[in-house]
Amino acid sequence: MNNQRIVPHLWFDKEAQEAVDFYMKVFPESEVVTDVTFTDTPSGDSKQFIFNIFGYRFMAINAGPYFVKNPSISFTVLFKQSEADLLDKVWSALAENGKVMMELEKYDFSEKYGWLEDQFEVSWQLLITDQEFDDRIRPSFMFINDNVGRAEEAINYYTSVFKNSGDTSKYYYPEGMEPDKPDTLAHAEFKLENQYFVALDSAHKHNFNLNEGISLMLNLDDQEEIDYYWDKLSAVPESEQCGWVKDQFGVSWQIVPKIMDKMAEEGTPEQIKRLTEAFLKMKKFDIDTLIKAYEGK
Repeated sequence: MNNQRIVPHLWFDKEAQEAVDFYMKVFPESEVVTDVTFTDTPSGDSKQFIFNIFGYRFMAINAGPYFVKNPSISFTVLFKQSEADLLDKVWSALAENGKVMMELEKYDFSEKYGWLEDQFEVSWQLLITDQEFDDRIRPSFMFINDNVGRAEEAINYYTSVFKNSGDTSKYYYPEGMEPDKPDTLAHAEFKLENQYFVALDSAHKHNFNLNEGISLMLNLDDQEEIDYYWDKLSAVPESEQCGWVKDQFGVSWQIVPKIMDKMAEEGTPEQIKRLTEAFLKMKKFDIDTLIKAYEGK
């Protein structure tokens, strides 16, 4: 059973099925876990997938043309020295019909590294490392534009909010890297709920910002946890809807009870319909109300 508490959520207009099928071909050790349809949502019938890549859980949904993914959140994928051929194979597949942001080549920090955006607007950083690792995939935040210089502040805040958290490494820009300043982060790793994340600042001009195209879903056990994270992570009241919040750094989170996935996976179409009708009316999720709706009470 996958106990991953924080799950990246990818928003698609209508391409979720195509994207998930693509990732299943590109990445080894990948699988589709669930495939559920929510009917009569504001976007019509929304198809939702839970899938694993290298054992790391993602969620994807077809939910209309409202948000476009961008590189402000990307996914770093680690490879061993002996896996250079595998990295090349994955890179070639992701690059087809995509956009290369940093060429795949040798850099000071890696024998082989590249950053690209695939054909579905999901961004990936692939690199070879000589460090031992258990989990290959790390969501990576880029703090830019009005947020530049806030990466360390964000890390400090998140590690104060989440359990089983802390810094693992921090590297600042050296002198002479203008417009990036020496007191800002060139690369940092940290852990939340025993999961690895990456953050960096970039003072270069970017024509995008953090948005709901990629959000982070918190799978929580009970109402007390939902109340806690809602209070800690909701900083933009107008963004509160259907379990979604936006924090003070612009990162979008979905604060969801674990039981919702179970109900969606095991429910009949009528049960899922009642569940959908109930949660669409909510901002913060109320577990008891969701269960009663699902059970038809």
